[in-house]
Amino acid sequence: MAGLPLAFTHPLLLAALALLPVIWWLLRLTPPAPRRQRFPPTFLLRRLESRARTPVHTPWWLLLLRCLIAALLIVALAGPVWNPQPLLGDRAGVLVVLDDGFETGRDFDVRRRTLLALAEQARAEGRALTVAATAPGRSGVRILAGPPAEVLAAARELAPQPWPADRAALARALADRRLGEVEVHWIASPWATDAADEAGALELARVLAAKGSLSVYLPGDAEPPLLLRALPEEGADLALAVERPRPGPARAVGLVAYGPGGEGIARSEARFPEGAASARAAFTLPLEVHNRLARVEIEGERTAAAVWLFDERWKRRVVGLWGGGPDAEAQPLLSELHYLQRALEPWAEVRRAPPDELVADPLSLLVLADVGRLDETTAARLRAWVEAGGVLLRFAGPRLAASGDADGLVPVPLRRGERVLGTAFSTEGPLRFAPFPAEGPFAGLAPDPEVRVYRQLLARPSPDLPQLTLATLEDGTPAVTGRRLGRGWLLLVHTAADPAWSDLPLSRLFIDLLRRVLALAPGAGSGGSGLFVADRVLDGYGRLQPAPADLLPVRLGEGTPRVGPGLPPGLWRPAGGDAEAPAVAVNLADAVSGLRPLDLAGFGTVRGMVREAQIPLAPWLLSAAFALALLDLLLALALRGLLGRTRPAATAVLPLALVFAAAPLRAQEPADEALVRLAAETRLAYVITGIPEVDRASEAGLRGLSLVLALRTSVEPGDPVGVDPARDELALFPLLYWPVPPEHPPLGPGTLQRVQAYLDHGGTILFDTGDGGRILPGAGPGPGEMRLQELFAGLDLPPMEPLPPDHALTRAFYLLREFPGRYAGFGLWVSRPEPGVNDGVSAVIVGYHDWAGAWAVDSLGEPLHPVVPGGERQRELARRFGVNLAMYALTGNYKTDQVHVPAILERLGQ
Repeated sequence: MAGLPLAFTHPLLLAALALLPVIWWLLRLTPPAPRRQRFPPTFLLRRLESRARTPVHTPWWLLLLRCLIAALLIVALAGPVWNPQPLLGDRAGVLVVLDDGFETGRDFDVRRRTLLALAEQARAEGRALTVAATAPGRSGVRILAGPPAEVLAAARELAPQPWPADRAALARALADRRLGEVEVHWIASPWATDAADEAGALELARVLAAKGSLSVYLPGDAEPPLLLRALPEEGADLALAVERPRPGPARAVGLVAYGPGGEGIARSEARFPEGAASARAAFTLPLEVHNRLARVEIEGERTAAAVWLFDERWKRRVVGLWGGGPDAEAQPLLSELHYLQRALEPWAEVRRAPPDELVADPLSLLVLADVGRLDETTAARLRAWVEAGGVLLRFAGPRLAASGDADGLVPVPLRRGERVLGTAFSTEGPLRFAPFPAEGPFAGLAPDPEVRVYRQLLARPSPDLPQLTLATLEDGTPAVTGRRLGRGWLLLVHTAADPAWSDLPLSRLFIDLLRRVLALAPGAGSGGSGLFVADRVLDGYGRLQPAPADLLPVRLGEGTPRVGPGLPPGLWRPAGGDAEAPAVAVNLADAVSGLRPLDLAGFGTVRGMVREAQIPLAPWLLSAAFALALLDLLLALALRGLLGRTRPAATAVLPLALVFAAAPLRAQEPADEALVRLAAETRLAYVITGIPEVDRASEAGLRGLSLVLALRTSVEPGDPVGVDPARDELALFPLLYWPVPPEHPPLGPGTLQRVQAYLDHGGTILFDTGDGGRILPGAGPGPGEMRLQELFAGLDLPPMEPLPPDHALTRAFYLLREFPGRYAGFGLWVSRPEPGVNDGVSAVIVGYHDWAGAWAVDSLGEPLHPVVPGGERQRELARRFGVNLAMYALTGNYKTDQVHVPAILERLGQ
């Protein structure tokens, strides 16, 4: 049946269809029960003429109906499946290997669907099932084995990991494992991070091929994953590179910068030229905005590699000042440090101390204003600091002119003495700055024609002087020189930092030059080393989540971090330190050099991923058989005269209309009857936002919550209902679930008034912004919350407050202390109850956890979405919160009233 959209898990049972003629014969051989008729008194007997006749055989149409019921049961037991996936082979066991490294987050839904299709078929056929994942866990290689049902349940919880796969380790583990006769299915990633990873993937392929027949599932011609990394700033405030595994066609990629509260700050674009494997993008931001950067993401990419996190090293610069001139406090206008501090304070944290003290602490930039020869100890410490990545900026002055380059901490050899311009004893007038070179740290700056230089420190001619000159005066002599020393910079401004030598300290150009130098300096807020504990970590989809409780501290600051299960990318804080201590950002791109294509076609049969889920038809066929059996019962009763004098044909129409035409009848019933029907049955309702994926998630979530309520409480809700608050009657629903994503459309005319009336008359609304998947706890209002404030600013509500510990919502059915949904870590807000109004019930509840996502189930009752970070325990807490919420909306504060029962009984006894 290859290529057909229908298959059977137990096809041999279809042979029972051959018994249908036997069933027909038996039913026809057995006559129906005779019709009974009560005789009237004897004097009326002579007038009685019975026209009814009992048939000898069962009517043919009733035989056909019963044969149809038998056929439906046989086909349902054969396990029909619509859109069947490729059937497994004839080997005894099944081994499924899943690539779930960081690059798989973008298409992991398809990978999971393929995995579950294979695992469900193995379970249905009673095969031995083993599932292995290539990305290691904190306990090492992950191999799921055991009863097929348990393995399938565990496989449902698999998710992409935010670190690279270790296929070599899995190959060693599987090589030593005895699996018997198996067929192998590898849901592979065609990308490797480096040569070692490529060798590990090829070794894994050889091991799998040796285990049994190998099928390799590849994603097809999808766009390759992208890798994002930030670059040292060169002119622009922030430069980033986007890399792809191989050259390809021209392509534009959007980048979005976010602040600490998840708010969008700026957008940029990286364009891949034709045949290029990398592209660059730049953000030009005011420093105040730049310092709020929390992360940059590639639009449309759902991987940890598409996110770059920023820490204090990118946000803040620490600048040290030291000079040999007059005291800045006693004579500020004569001190170089006064002008330097005023220029740098808006852009950096400025400290003043001797140089050896400044470099003892984290420091980005050290500015020495007219400091002459340094002693050997200080010079050695400064040299080591610069070689480690620091930036040393020196300004000329009388002291440096007298000492020259004796300490060696200047970028070019210097002449002794200064050059004097524009005096009665000089032949040259004051000089202006020449245009800045198109390449270099000062590219793009415009020279100020009002700035003139009166004195200058000259460099001795040397072959490399032009390459070391970063800015010149009009006559071509150096104004700023610089060179790299180790990982740092040595820079020299050939004039003084006060107005005695030039007009530069009095100009805007002075500030611009210092800002460009500051951009060369590394951040210093979190450059320490030692033990760090995880604060927030990225998941495999590139979302920041609370760190797992079992994640151990790690030592940072010693070379490139090895991102993995013990060190996931995210934000890490010093162990045992202040909770407000600056965090260190560990990015995946710090440890991954890039991606390269991987050729796996020669190791097995290459197949495509399962793009559409298979649909079991057995529940539908059994439901149809049950409905037809009910119809058969009604027809049999009608033939025996037990349904009155209704004709059989009319009797047959009634159950058909009830069973198969219920939906059309409901659609055509009058509006008043529809309201009566809705009012007669408790239903959960959600607000239709007009965003299809949000509305589908809300409907699936309330369907799952309705199932939980029916199983655990006396509430038996009907199917959830989507309502339009601008048109539909809201009073029929005690509880409304209202999702508020950032893209929620504006409310229609009159909607606020209808919502206000609903709340004033006892209704309850749960507003769910879903910000738990977008922002960090405590990071300020998220985009969904800000949209909520915009939409409902006109509502007249009591003040909102965090949920009190003794609120009835914490014990309406379950005793709860936390209220997670699909996400966790955020609080719950309720409107402050008004005494004597609506039984003191909070009419509005606001949260951020995407509860519908945690409640959502498919048509078989299986969860649709993973919950993070707590897994199924967190889902159970979300369901319990949903039960409490429904009971609270239905019963109000009855749990609170029970607190007063002892006092009431005592008063009655008196």
